[in-house]
Amino acid sequence: MNVNQHTPMASPYGQPQPGYAQPGYAPLDGGYPAPYAPYNGPASAYQPGVPPQGYSPFTSFPSKAVAANPVSDLSSPLDLGQARGPPNAAPPPVSAPQQYNQYSHSQVDMQNGPPTMTQAPPRPAAAQPYSQGHTNMTGPHPSYPQHYGPPPTMQQVTSQMTGMQITSGPPTPAGPGYAPPHSSQLPISTYSAPPQPSYTQAPPPASSAPTQPPPPGVPAASQQYYGGPPPPSQQPFDSSRPPTSQQQFTSSAPPPPSQQTFPPSSFSGPPTRLQAAPVSQPQPPFPAAPPSLSSAPPPGSQPGFAGGPPPIAQGSFPPQLPPPSSQPGSFPPPGPPPTSVASGQYPPMSQPQQPPAAQPSPYHSGPPPPRAQMPPTSMGQSNHLPPGPQGPQGPPGPLQQPPVQPGMQTGYPPQQNGAFGQARSPQPGYAGPYPGQPNYGASAPAPGVAPAPQKRLDPDAIPSPIQVIEDDKAKTNEPFTTGVRGQAPPLVTTNFQVKDQGNASPRFIRCTAYNMPCTSDMAKQSQVPLAAVIKPLATLPPDETPPYVVDHGEAGPIRCNRCKAYMCPYMQFIEGGRRFQCGFCSCVTEVPPHYFQHLDHTGKRMDCYDRPELSLGSYEYLATVDYCKNNKLPQPPAFIFLIDVSYNAVKSGMVSIVCNELKSLLDLLPRQNPEVDSVIRVGFVTYNKVLHFYNVKSTLAQPQMLVVSDVSDMFVPLLDGFLVNVTESRQVIESLLDQIPEMFADTRETETVFVPVIQAGLEALKAADCAGKLFVFHTSLPIAEAPGKLKNREDKKLIGTDKEKTLFQPQVGVYNSLAKECVAQGCCVDLFLFPNQYVDLATLGVVPVSTGGSIYKYTYFQAQTDQERFLNDLRRDVQKQVGFDAVMRVRTSTGIRATDFFGSFYMNNTTDVELAGLDCDKAITVEFKHDDKLSEETGALMQCAVLYTSCSGQRRLRIHNMAVNCCAQLADLYRNCETDTIINYFAKYAFRGVANNPTKAVRDTLVNQCAQILACYRKNCASPSSAGQLILPECMKLLPVYLNCVMKSDVLLPGADVSLDDRAYLKQLIGCMDVAETHVFFYPRLLPVMKLESGSLPVAVRDSEERLSKGGVYLMETGLHLFLWVGASVQQELLLSIFGTPSFSQIDPNMTNLPVLDNPFSQRLREVVDSFRAQRSRYMKLMVVKQEDRAELTFKHFLVEDKSASGGASYVDFLCHMHKEIRQLLS
Repeated sequence: MNVNQHTPMASPYGQPQPGYAQPGYAPLDGGYPAPYAPYNGPASAYQPGVPPQGYSPFTSFPSKAVAANPVSDLSSPLDLGQARGPPNAAPPPVSAPQQYNQYSHSQVDMQNGPPTMTQAPPRPAAAQPYSQGHTNMTGPHPSYPQHYGPPPTMQQVTSQMTGMQITSGPPTPAGPGYAPPHSSQLPISTYSAPPQPSYTQAPPPASSAPTQPPPPGVPAASQQYYGGPPPPSQQPFDSSRPPTSQQQFTSSAPPPPSQQTFPPSSFSGPPTRLQAAPVSQPQPPFPAAPPSLSSAPPPGSQPGFAGGPPPIAQGSFPPQLPPPSSQPGSFPPPGPPPTSVASGQYPPMSQPQQPPAAQPSPYHSGPPPPRAQMPPTSMGQSNHLPPGPQGPQGPPGPLQQPPVQPGMQTGYPPQQNGAFGQARSPQPGYAGPYPGQPNYGASAPAPGVAPAPQKRLDPDAIPSPIQVIEDDKAKTNEPFTTGVRGQAPPLVTTNFQVKDQGNASPRFIRCTAYNMPCTSDMAKQSQVPLAAVIKPLATLPPDETPPYVVDHGEAGPIRCNRCKAYMCPYMQFIEGGRRFQCGFCSCVTEVPPHYFQHLDHTGKRMDCYDRPELSLGSYEYLATVDYCKNNKLPQPPAFIFLIDVSYNAVKSGMVSIVCNELKSLLDLLPRQNPEVDSVIRVGFVTYNKVLHFYNVKSTLAQPQMLVVSDVSDMFVPLLDGFLVNVTESRQVIESLLDQIPEMFADTRETETVFVPVIQAGLEALKAADCAGKLFVFHTSLPIAEAPGKLKNREDKKLIGTDKEKTLFQPQVGVYNSLAKECVAQGCCVDLFLFPNQYVDLATLGVVPVSTGGSIYKYTYFQAQTDQERFLNDLRRDVQKQVGFDAVMRVRTSTGIRATDFFGSFYMNNTTDVELAGLDCDKAITVEFKHDDKLSEETGALMQCAVLYTSCSGQRRLRIHNMAVNCCAQLADLYRNCETDTIINYFAKYAFRGVANNPTKAVRDTLVNQCAQILACYRKNCASPSSAGQLILPECMKLLPVYLNCVMKSDVLLPGADVSLDDRAYLKQLIGCMDVAETHVFFYPRLLPVMKLESGSLPVAVRDSEERLSKGGVYLMETGLHLFLWVGASVQQELLLSIFGTPSFSQIDPNMTNLPVLDNPFSQRLREVVDSFRAQRSRYMKLMVVKQEDRAELTFKHFLVEDKSASGGASYVDFLCHMHKEIRQLLS
């Protein structure tokens, strides 16, 4: 579908409204208020005119039985558009052709949630003439700048995502989707297009236009109306619940305990089918007949509509399709992987809703109410109106759920065919999988019903990240034990405890797929990247045991003779324990006599559970001298502080802040044993365009300065007295730190050097024969005459051209050769930058990135506002656990091998990842490729071994082992993937790619690979269904939303205000992030603070402006920033509790810390802010954003589900675009 057309989404009413789960209220062709009828997609078999009997305009999408909780099945059809051809008689398009703009639907800023309503929307006159040719979907549609414009015709509607049918659960052969009623159960999630009932409901008040903020006092559009909606004027803002009117897809409330959701690893439900109206093809206009709903028949055999025969095969569910036998929560029977049709994942709504009080049945057979004045709801408005008491009540509408059928489990709708593979008999209201095929068994549409206004894909009907996160939290209630091979761990957003039982904890290793394809052909076909994100020195929470240290004495670790893998739980002891067979290469190795142990009756060693290397996934070995450089034990490492003392550095206050802080920081140097003083030695250098070394030997009364002005040939002018022990030389060091700011207070030197500074530190470490870390505090582009001199090459004209990639490559080669020398010495560089203009971070960053260091950037540094962030970052950086002079190697079992690595390191060959420094925050993403077949019995094994020098100077080996399953069926691969890890891989792959390819090519590659992954699933694993459905695998249903966030990031699609240095900084930063960090960076956490309670955090809301309420306060965390957004009409009481002022205008937007007030709310909010900061590797500065203030633009940049200022698509638009790409691949 032309993505510009707003694909209207099936109204969530396609599923009965969440609250409409009342038995007795069948979703069939009864009187369904317009907004609620499940529209099942356009059909192309009929001419505009009288529909053939037995054909309903809505039949084209099969309706799927939706599981009670529509969330999970993204095989749920999102009806994104049908693939049918246009009828010859289609009327000409009503409006001007519209440009296809990247993927955006009409320009309207779409509103993503139910519009806010201040008063019940007026109904249009009952008698508007409905003109059939009103819209012709075939032509492009104009983008309506605001919601109301010419009404779309039915046809148009269909081609919109109207039908986004997200069905969930295997459909019952009989009826279209519905679940047995049950009050706790969700309405059926057939995301079928909303029926186009005839009765017209007025669009929501203009205030709901996405572009305007919700009216004061009105809850944000994001509110989901749970339960019968309260009168519009006072809808409670309940972000945690899905709006009832919306597709259940979003509800974020956790499922009720009784209705257990599937374990993530196994199966989370049938595929979600988001059925949307066809994207690109023209649609036939709708006849004026009522749609035959794809949902099941009304209770009893009551005809669903006044004028036609009762639906044929629709009575109760046919016996042939028993409900899935697996109880929710059990493993699914073999079949396609869960697709994301909501399968029981969505939490049921909390209260049944009353049927809309009064709407004429869309099916009445009288003349259609005219609909001329219906403004097109570009945002699927009618979708959003909560049912209200308007108008007389018609016969029960299709909204209602059918009565419970015998043999069905209540609360758990029959699953969709996709999930368990039953054959689907033609369903009423389902036009058969192929266009044009009549829909047998559906009753003829009643004559004369006018179509409803065009709907836009409803954001609540598409997969919600919040819903998935909450569902995962709800089902994770016991520790995750790592003993089961191929078991996917809980998501990174869930708090859980890990018990190591033989595989490494997910805190150390996360995989993209826990079922690896057995062959390379299968891997190529699916295009799912096979990768692992490894964080070797990750910090564990206090309730988990750090890896045990194993000391085998002088003999050293036991290893396989052939592949050199270290002893681990995958080694098989044979011949009574005298030899062992390697799990990686199958070679048999003798067990050394000192390591011999008898085997028990199962073939395990008797001491198996006493030895960490035989029973755990992660452990450390003390390395022997053979593992040391030059075969001699290492010296303790050194820290050298190199401070820029040029004019800018002194003037900004940076020099005095650093010197002052170092006095106390030197007591906090890392140590292995907290009881003992750190053995790390320290040295100090200051520089501008010359270097000043300081002798701080303990025997001196005052420090001595030695100046080296020949920067072209760097050397260290002193050996003794440069690197010293802190305790011994404390007084001299403190004296030096007091004097430095005074010495340079009146400097006029503005030029700096950079390469000689790092060479100085490197030479000092070489002279001391030790590894170590350089902390460089630098302010400007190094333009002084010296090696590594740079020029300003920032050129906005190159952005978006083929030459843009050169801006991400280093300007001069000396930086690469310097990085290589640093790695060889074990010299890690951490760079703290304080730039006021371009500093060419793409070049300066080469050394920190290649040596495993970090870059911290404080643009326009101001002491009063940025000091706290800088000092917290510096303290953490100095204190954190770090290994020096490290080498990492990843070994794998036969059949796969590690082929590519992403992160901050250096590689001299294809296997060894060299890290001058490796700290607890650094992650390395490793990609695997097949070099042979794998077998389902043995699975695939990987072992990551990191050899490093600890901060106390000990040489150690840290080992992490991981075993995953192998599968011969694509369905098994798609059942056990982890989207967050896939996104981590894609982001690193794409960001690395910008240095060699135009950004547009990189973005196209991402879209293409994602479309191939989803198209392969659709083609090989999902049950057949109309092309208008977007079917996503359950565990990947968030792939489109997250991938869109990567595509819109500043690195790949920069806004006009994003500097080249900012982009280079993010590129380097994301390169070494772990999965939890990339998750919150690309999809920030947005909490409604007004719902804060003392116990737990409130459920987050989706990242979209329409989810914000004017009367609310929201805390957003991105991993790098914290924003506190304050709505313009927040209650005084709340403002007093947080800011200590009753007035919105008196809030100081420049505050970076919340005032410390003596009330429980203030205390709790500050605790939350502190806990967020504690979880991240960088200190997040708090920014207070007042609604409609200038700073709001920065905040809105992180509302990633909306269109971005730089031209990035909204989630809804991107989903349509992705659907179009998938359909092109399939055709």
